[in-house]
Amino acid sequence: MELALINKLRKLNRIVALIVGIGLLGMATFVVADIALRQIHASFGGTEELAGYAMALVSSWGMAYALLELGHIRIDLLRARTQGMLRALFDVFSMIVMTGVIATIAVKCWPVVARAVENGSRANTPLATPLAWVQIPWFAGWIWFATMASLVTLAAISLMLRGQASKTETFIGAFAEQDSLK
Repeated sequence: MELALINKLRKLNRIVALIVGIGLLGMATFVVADIALRQIHASFGGTEELAGYAMALVSSWGMAYALLELGHIRIDLLRARTQGMLRALFDVFSMIVMTGVIATIAVKCWPVVARAVENGSRANTPLATPLAWVQIPWFAGWIWFATMASLVTLAAISLMLRGQASKTETFIGAFAEQDSLK
């Protein structure tokens, strides 16, 4: 059951990553077009601002994908020297800590978004972008990441409690640098 959940989450996050990637590709195209226009002394204007917003959105939404693809950096000095249940315990501990940090970030993002919505805040730039337009999807990305981290952590704990700690390696493990060079 847990591994089926992880597989479904991976598929879902691949779709999200594809959508986010298409958006990032569109933003890159917009920036390149603006740079080309600058060669003839014209510009769309606001490219830097929009690219910054795109990076914030890509970051918040892309982290859940990186989590499920084991793409986050981990220092696994102790873990690399262990086997079996102890290794799985290190993995689950790291997931619990990361989930706590991500949930805290998501919770702390809400007052920023709420204030922008309540005040009708706009960027202090020539575009005067309504900040809620950017902050709501940014916040949703953090919620998505916190939800994914929580579900992954719960799946790992469930497998460990059922005596199947070795199965957690494929979705919360950390692949050593030497393994990736093969």
